[in-house]
Amino acid sequence: MMTTPQPCHTWVGNAIRLIEADFKRSADTHLIKLDLPSFTDIDIYLKDESTHPTGSLKHRLARSLFLYGLCNGWIDEHTTIIESSSGSTAISEAYFARLLGLRFIAVVPKNTACKKIEQIRFYGGEAHFVERSDQIYAESRRLAKELNGHYMDQFTYAERATDWRSNNNIANRIFDQMQYERFPIPRWIVMSPGTGGTSATIGRYIRYRCQPTQLMVADAEHSVFHDYFLTGDKNLTTDESSRIEGIGRPRVEPSFIPGVIDRMTTVPDTHSIATIHWLESQLGRKAGASTGTNLYGVLMLANEMRANGEKGSIVTLLCDSGERYLDTYYNPDWVREHIGALDQAIHDLQTVLG
Repeated sequence: MMTTPQPCHTWVGNAIRLIEADFKRSADTHLIKLDLPSFTDIDIYLKDESTHPTGSLKHRLARSLFLYGLCNGWIDEHTTIIESSSGSTAISEAYFARLLGLRFIAVVPKNTACKKIEQIRFYGGEAHFVERSDQIYAESRRLAKELNGHYMDQFTYAERATDWRSNNNIANRIFDQMQYERFPIPRWIVMSPGTGGTSATIGRYIRYRCQPTQLMVADAEHSVFHDYFLTGDKNLTTDESSRIEGIGRPRVEPSFIPGVIDRMTTVPDTHSIATIHWLESQLGRKAGASTGTNLYGVLMLANEMRANGEKGSIVTLLCDSGERYLDTYYNPDWVREHIGALDQAIHDLQTVLG
């Protein structure tokens, strides 16, 4: 009589074991407190996601997407993995594809930072270039069909691949790490949207745990998320690409859940860049531009709280290292050409800091 192999003895079962073993070898990311004398009664924290093995917040997402695909029966030992990405998710997915011995192709805009392309290839992945960021979706679907592969589609599955109720998602870790701080329950958590999956996880968890914390989402320029939050129009699009890699989208992504968000703002790109250069003076190391978007949103809130005589804590994410962007956001000539002059942004930052 034929018997069906037990799941732990199949290729899929072994693949899940390899991913879980990799997770068990990983430590949690640090929560860094910024000591800013101008905010006496407001404590600001950065959860440093750059310390993941692949260097960014997207390591969590890539792990979840692979487990989701494996458990749904979409991935086996012969599957080519395709992903549309601006770089960081592709780096992390290339890492897990190599762990499982699978071919990986990243569909990326041609202006993606060179360092990110190098890291995709370092982990054995391939980069497939398109002209504009709004072309990554169709090209990824075309490649998946042509190669009989699996399109991971982070923009659709980010919000559902992560268990927002579980005890090791990013929101749970933030609240756990904050428990001995002066203001243990954050007044605000601030997050910028790329897929929208992280803000969905954080917002849902806050509600699930009945916390008084509020979620503010800080959008980039040339992105439709903030307008969608205000209008509810899912058909919004833009022909321009976000200049802040990893966040901002030309269309409303399925993983973006506006109902879990308490407040949104758009941070000018110049202010995001000015903020990461200021942050380097505080931490002694570089962060990516999406961290600047997050942190400028935090400083705006802190300034408001100070003006209103409020006390409390604000938490945001340090999404990835600035070492990936030495040829762009840390290159003055590139910034002048592609972002613009930072003088007004520096003045506004100094005003907010007080």
